[in-house]
Amino acid sequence: MANSPLTPVDEVVDRLMAEVQCLVGIESISVSLSRGRVLAEAVISPINVPLLSNSAMDGYAVNTADVAIGTVLAVSDRIPAGTVGKTLKPGTAARIFTGAPIPQGANAVVIQEDTTQREAGVEIHEVPRHEENIRRAGQDIVAGAEVLPCGHRLRAQDLGLVSSVGCADVRVFKKLKVAVMSTGDELIEPPCALQPGQIYNSNQYTLLALIDSLGMEPVDLGLVGDSPQATDAALRKGAELADCILSTGGVSVGEEDHVKAAVERLGVLDIWRLAIKPGKPLAFGQVASKPFFGLPGNPVSTFVTFMMIARPYLLKSQGLNNISLPEFYGAAAFKVTAGSRREYVRVRLSYDESGHSRVESFQNQGSGVMSSVCWATGLAQVEPGQTIDIGDQLKVHIFTNE
Repeated sequence: MANSPLTPVDEVVDRLMAEVQCLVGIESISVSLSRGRVLAEAVISPINVPLLSNSAMDGYAVNTADVAIGTVLAVSDRIPAGTVGKTLKPGTAARIFTGAPIPQGANAVVIQEDTTQREAGVEIHEVPRHEENIRRAGQDIVAGAEVLPCGHRLRAQDLGLVSSVGCADVRVFKKLKVAVMSTGDELIEPPCALQPGQIYNSNQYTLLALIDSLGMEPVDLGLVGDSPQATDAALRKGAELADCILSTGGVSVGEEDHVKAAVERLGVLDIWRLAIKPGKPLAFGQVASKPFFGLPGNPVSTFVTFMMIARPYLLKSQGLNNISLPEFYGAAAFKVTAGSRREYVRVRLSYDESGHSRVESFQNQGSGVMSSVCWATGLAQVEPGQTIDIGDQLKVHIFTNE
């Protein structure tokens, strides 16, 4: 394996995307509880929105054939929002308020600022165009239209849209359960004092929070000691409790790397040496028919391989359609020449003195420098052997809060 060629990142992602299937069932829940959940079926509107043509402004509903500048019209009706007025009498106006249905016989609304109250009625100072200040029935949504597609993750504004067509419940995919384990006798939990050779188990906290931010249910398997027995037990528990398992560390070829052998005993395993920096060894397989990812142990490598490889797989397993991180292109404010692997540089957007945007890189790009990930707002993609000079355009994958 040490001399095997590096596998391109896109090749691994394409293979995983070709194999992945939705792993969860479906349930109905209240719209009020559905933010962050993924629609399991499209939302179809049973009504027009608005239901009836209505006024966009406070003013007077008129028939434009009856109106000229200086015309004084008798006011034949008053129509507040929530009520339906009478048919407009020819040669008259109806006092109308925002959101109130347009009465039959009217085809425009004169805003109140363009009128003056007279003893005989209302004087018109501006002649409206046909249908001016009218929101037509179905202007926003037509009955029978697809409001949101299957596979869409519901945001706060989506809940307002769904409720605006009268839906109280939605059909969503159940939350994907993802078990997380960290391997290594050198790991301890904070706040215990570190002994020589020990480090804190930071990866566990990162991964659990990332999974939660994706609208999934994290299952914390905790620390797993460097022994075959402990590793087997943790993997079995993960397969029993979750739909997918993530581990960090232990998938290399060292004598204390027990995850590889344990996964092979309990299922099947592929290990790729990825053409990616940071990160290189990544394992994927099944434990008791449950998908398994073995991520690198260095904190930044764990984060980058999760975001670029494990994340899209998990999202598709959850039934989501849009699985890619947002991208933008920006001008580099740094120089770099990539080696034989695709590099994901920790970057953030800034502006120069002229107000032009630029992409800055964190000074220390080491795979153990987790502060670089907290400083950054995205990952700039640099292809193998590519040289980036100041001003060159870079593709940047943006972190999201989901």
